Amino acid sequence: MATGTDQVVGFGLVAVSLIIFTYYTTWVILLPFIDSQHAIHKYFLPRAYAILIPLASGLLLLLLVGLFITYVMLKSRRATKKAQ
Repeated sequence: MATGTDQVVGFGLVAVSLIIFTYYTTWVILLPFIDSQHAIHKYFLPRAYAILIPLASGLLLLLLVGLFITYVMLKSRRATKKAQ
């Protein structure tokens, strides 16, 4: 069972994810259909960043996963050499 702290952290993560999803969806899908002179445009970055930010985030995630897998494999190899 999850403790109260786990539930609060989980709720916070879901809330942040929902806010990011709503912001990004509005930015990418709805904003192109709104007049460029409308005041809502000042709350969003230029559209070029709509591609660059997820791309950079994805590459960083792949890098971190790769580093973690490499670390675990090297640690496992060292443990088997010591056991022999």
